[in-house]
Amino acid sequence: MDYIIIVAGGKGLRMGGDIPKQFIPIHGKPVLMRTMERFREYSASIGIILVLPKAQQDYWKELCREHGFNLEYQIADGGETRFHSVQNGLSLIPDDAKGVVGVHDGVRPFVSVDVIRRCYDTARTAKAVIPVTPVVETLRHINADGSGDNVLRSDYRLVQTPQTFDIQLLKRANLQPYCESFTDDASVVEGIGQQVTMVEGNRENIKLTTPFDLQVAEILCD
Repeated sequence: MDYIIIVAGGKGLRMGGDIPKQFIPIHGKPVLMRTMERFREYSASIGIILVLPKAQQDYWKELCREHGFNLEYQIADGGETRFHSVQNGLSLIPDDAKGVVGVHDGVRPFVSVDVIRRCYDTARTAKAVIPVTPVVETLRHINADGSGDNVLRSDYRLVQTPQTFDIQLLKRANLQPYCESFTDDASVVEGIGQQVTMVEGNRENIKLTTPFDLQVAEILCD
């Protein structure tokens, strides 16, 4: 059985409001609901695990009642860091489970079903997969003295989610002690020597972080 762990721990500070960004409505529906529905669209049988700070869970449940949101899922408490949040989500997956587990940002509601399928299908053999997109603007490296140098954008990729893994691989990787270099789940599995495979993502799969992102999201929903 396959799983998706949707991590939604943001406070929305860069949005400039009091509502955590995963709960902000787009065309009348909270971002997080749209994200979860995208994975149900991909698979009717995938196990959905939502990781949410305990302090936000009552508000989320109230939103679900208001919107008649009855999609089936499990819920886990958010942790001190993303690493710990994913650990909490993984704890709801049986220790002997076989299949693929993905980890996805709750505020990326526009990942395409094709990208989700590509990530899961590739992970069945490659074991660790991330979706990426090309860098389309010029990149500049800033030196310690404040000067800068242009770098070849063809040498870089933008990393998205879902990042997908063999379940047993990710469980084993998350037994490591936390390290500040664990910036995403791919870096966690690389910590035990696993090579990560890149697949094509979709440019619409933006992470909603700023008020401008919300304006783009409204257009993408049209």
